[in-house]
Amino acid sequence: MDPIKVEVFSSPGCAKCGRIRPVLQLLVDELGAERIEWREINVLDELDYAVALGVLSLPAIAIDGELAFRTHPSTRALRQVLEERIKAQTT
Repeated sequence: MDPIKVEVFSSPGCAKCGRIRPVLQLLVDELGAERIEWREINVLDELDYAVALGVLSLPAIAIDGELAFRTHPSTRALRQVLEERIKAQTT
């Protein structure tokens, strides 16, 4: 089973962006680091990729190459999407 790839689009100095990191790390710890692989993307460094996915505000989150959240999601919403993806992989 390949890990789910989560990409967090952010920029330096973005306060909301900084608040998503601990939430995502908590979920990775709870759901399994072997199931979720994540990286933070500085939108200034990868602007073309961000635009191609439709990122319009920060932080935004893509899951497996698709924009899943256009803004900072609640912990509950992010957990639900990740759990659904994990369940889909195991069935």
